[in-house]
Amino acid sequence: MDIIETIKDQIASNPILLYMKGSPNAPQCGFSQRASQALMSCGERFAFVDILQNPEIRANLPGYANWPTFPQLWVQGELVGGCDIIMEMYESGELQTLVKGAAPAEA
Repeated sequence: MDIIETIKDQIASNPILLYMKGSPNAPQCGFSQRASQALMSCGERFAFVDILQNPEIRANLPGYANWPTFPQLWVQGELVGGCDIIMEMYESGELQTLVKGAAPAEA
């Protein structure tokens, strides 16, 4: 599977997906830290991909997404945006609504 197919599969397989530097519990940049904290405070589970551990994704995702920076939040297959957009949406309450609507129902 080529890297673009891998990216498409990750986005399709995870209703809430954050491409970030590091992990939510150990972010490797301030932007990734703020974005992941905002997402965690929404109270729903989300997937993440550490782009520092995946250099091919780091190199190819900006072209696929037409978004040059990280972190990148994808919800239900759609690019939401980066840290500034995530924080604006969190402060307005939009992020919580979006995330709760996308989260899979508990079995």
